[in-house]
Amino acid sequence: MTSRPGRRRRKAALAVLFGLTWLSGAQARTVKIVTAQTLELRNQDDQEIVIISGENVEIRLDDDIIRARRVEFNRTRRTLTLVGYATYHTAKDGQDLTGNDLVVDLGSEALTGQDVLVSDADLEIRGAAVERVPGQLRANGGYFTPCAKCGRTPNDYAFRASQLVVYPGDRLIAYRAQLLIADRPVLYLPVVVIPLNDQSRQPRLAYSNGQPDGRTVELDLPFAVGSNILGTTLLRYYQYRSPSLGGGVDMRVYAPTRFIDSADLYFLALPRPLTINSAGEYEAQRGYDTDINFSVKGRIPLSLALKDMTYSLNVVRRDIGLLSTDPRRGVTLLDFWAQVDYPKFSVRLNHYDRYGPEPTTGLTTPLKTPEVIVDVKPFTVPLGGLGDVNADFKFTVGQYTAASNPLSRIASTQGLNYETSRLEEQHTLSYTRPLWRGAELTASNSFTGRYYGNGARTVQLEFGAKFTQRWAGSNTFSVEQRYLRYEGTSPFAFDTVSRRLSAPLDVRLDTVPAPGATFNVRYSRDGFLQSGQTKRNETFGVSGSVNRKPLSATYSLNYDFATEDLAASSFSVTLGDPDSGKLTYVKPTPAVPATPTSPAIPARAGYYKRSSAWPYPNLTLTVSGGYEPLTRVQPITVKATVTDGSVRTNYFSVSGTYDLQGHAETLRLAGGKLTGEERNLTTLSVNYNAASTFDTVLNPFSVSGTETLNLRTPRLSGDHTLTWRGYTFKTSHSLALEQPDTARESGTVSFSVGNQAGAATNWQLTYGGPYDLRRGGFTRPQLNGSFKTTAPGQRLAATASVNLPGLDQQRTELSQASLNAAWQKGRFAVSGQASYSRLRSGTYPDDTAYDTLIVDPLRVGVGLGRGPRPDVYLTASLRQTFKYVNGVRQDEKPISPVFGITWDRCCWALQGEYDVGLKRLRVAIGLPGQTYSIFDRLNGSNSYPITPYVPTY
Repeated sequence: MTSRPGRRRRKAALAVLFGLTWLSGAQARTVKIVTAQTLELRNQDDQEIVIISGENVEIRLDDDIIRARRVEFNRTRRTLTLVGYATYHTAKDGQDLTGNDLVVDLGSEALTGQDVLVSDADLEIRGAAVERVPGQLRANGGYFTPCAKCGRTPNDYAFRASQLVVYPGDRLIAYRAQLLIADRPVLYLPVVVIPLNDQSRQPRLAYSNGQPDGRTVELDLPFAVGSNILGTTLLRYYQYRSPSLGGGVDMRVYAPTRFIDSADLYFLALPRPLTINSAGEYEAQRGYDTDINFSVKGRIPLSLALKDMTYSLNVVRRDIGLLSTDPRRGVTLLDFWAQVDYPKFSVRLNHYDRYGPEPTTGLTTPLKTPEVIVDVKPFTVPLGGLGDVNADFKFTVGQYTAASNPLSRIASTQGLNYETSRLEEQHTLSYTRPLWRGAELTASNSFTGRYYGNGARTVQLEFGAKFTQRWAGSNTFSVEQRYLRYEGTSPFAFDTVSRRLSAPLDVRLDTVPAPGATFNVRYSRDGFLQSGQTKRNETFGVSGSVNRKPLSATYSLNYDFATEDLAASSFSVTLGDPDSGKLTYVKPTPAVPATPTSPAIPARAGYYKRSSAWPYPNLTLTVSGGYEPLTRVQPITVKATVTDGSVRTNYFSVSGTYDLQGHAETLRLAGGKLTGEERNLTTLSVNYNAASTFDTVLNPFSVSGTETLNLRTPRLSGDHTLTWRGYTFKTSHSLALEQPDTARESGTVSFSVGNQAGAATNWQLTYGGPYDLRRGGFTRPQLNGSFKTTAPGQRLAATASVNLPGLDQQRTELSQASLNAAWQKGRFAVSGQASYSRLRSGTYPDDTAYDTLIVDPLRVGVGLGRGPRPDVYLTASLRQTFKYVNGVRQDEKPISPVFGITWDRCCWALQGEYDVGLKRLRVAIGLPGQTYSIFDRLNGSNSYPITPYVPTY
């Protein structure tokens, strides 16, 4: 008898073997067995079948999920048969297919089955026979309804059709259909189309009436032809244009032939818009403006190629919305490319052309008529024991038309654009050879050559050799010599080459002289003079770092031999060690006896040590500075930080910046001149943060702030915050200390108090505004307050701003206020809001006050129905706007109530709204994905707009 562990091992091994076999058979599809109890391999009629069974078999096919009790995998035919009742969830379409004896073809990704139920977020479909292929689902003898998710029996409405075609995420098409109301047939329809996509792609009707086009109608009607053509008919009408009718089509064809994956066409012809003649009147223009966008994508199988050749064609013309003088009018652009990959190279054909009037400006995007690119895949040439050479080649040849290069006499004399052929060859070669231990030699060559049909040429040549020696881990010495040569004049502006002749030499030494320290030396020199220079580029630099407690420092020093001056340099030094006051125990080590190759190591007793000898563990000092060629010595910054030894987030720091070479000299070097007092000390800053370390539960207390004094452009700015028991006190200011005599304000100052943000009940009071130091007071102070409280089903919020008397403000008045409240209990809700604002124009006391009061005092909503979800919603609201000028009301319109009712049936809804003030009645119907206004009565006239509906209440 076989033991249970043995059977488990055999099952695991069979599962692994089966998974590997399935992956190879399914090619690109990834299969994972999540749960199964038994696996069995059979050979029947020269076909290899793997049987997976269990109470709950779960298989993942890419991102799709299969659940069944028995799955038969035919490795010969590459099919999956889900025996009995099973479910198949498609991740891409979000559909659940449930049925008996479903068959999945792994090659075509098709699925067939009997008595199948298909459900997603929008529809439920039942079919006696269902077939699913990528991007499409077909059902014969089908029944579908959007009301299945509502849980009502019978469904409010449904359809029964002889044939159904579903394009997931786009539309459903039913042929020879019956409309069922409460599952009873009431109407026969030859075809039914239900959009499943977003609103922008659904049927649309828009109507407007105004200048200059008069009555305007826009109608978009989706359509389908066969099983692979989907589109929308675009119809347009403009009353005063000549002609008045326009139209077009927006359509897509899926896989019309084996060589075309998809084809898209957008065509719209609109009558030309009206213009204004010399008499200032509208005048019609005859003719049409057209927009065309036609594209085709596909693939063609080729022998010996790694995969199918892919291609794309795109034709674009856009006239609508362009002025008659726009150079883009009447221009059609054609963009075609095709690409195929072979084992050793790839080939790409590009054709980009322009049809229409001759261009009046230079073409920034070159025309390619055509262009062929042969890209040889990187390869390696072995040199025996001497190493390998890596090579990469690319060839491009074509006929081009593009903007002329003004530096090319031949091209510039031909006009704004020039046409000629061009051959481009690019290659990169690299060679690496180890020399001895730690030594390496690398050589590289990069070349781009362009040869034009008019005899011109450009060359970009780069060659380099680098020797590297490494020792002792992180120490490196390298010498690199490069040669760069760019020359030639292109007739085109898009591939112009800037002339350059350079031979830079770089010598670099990177070392780690001691633990925690680095030292770097670099010398570079160019063997040729560059344009506009009298001396060759030559620099020498030293940089490094030290990170050994208590010292942390970085430095960089560079000297430019061409200018005989220092180049950009900097340094930063920090002294501090917060752990210097702590003792760390070092464990003892036992003795190690001597060996023939190593001496004996004596035992070492355990001991305590400090991280450093820094005597002030709570103090950190930092000094930083630098040098710039333009302004020379940079100001030096000194910063001192004192921390709490037990809580490092508590700190106090002071920093200052001082100009060592003087304010006047710094301005002179920058091209300026000192006109006032010389101030070498530029800024002083203070930063602090502290929190109490005792009684932190009942009396939490913390303070933080920053203060900065700029001495060169005298300004004092800062923020300070104190928090205690959930209350926050804060002050902010930014004040100019020196102002001209005509200035009325120095800056702003504010004080605020409130509780911490994010609480269920939050309030804050703020006092402040513009402040004048010379006169010693606020010029236009303001008091702002806000309050907000929330609870389950309740919300109340209020804000107010009051202008207070100041040096330049004589009145105390309310400038802004708002109140918003809402209450909900079950299916009943009440809310209201009001807002007020005042603006003034003119000069006191003859200024004018403009007041606006918007009142929504009451908004009531109630849901009615016995089920868990209301069937009917009743709403009522009041709204009125008051406008005053110097206290005199500008209109006498009464408050306007608006009543609304919504009958919600889950899969459809009927809405009505009546505005008592406007005497307007609107009726709308809601279907999955959109709500349409179907009736509108205003001022005694009726209209049937069939447009998207937005309620006003």
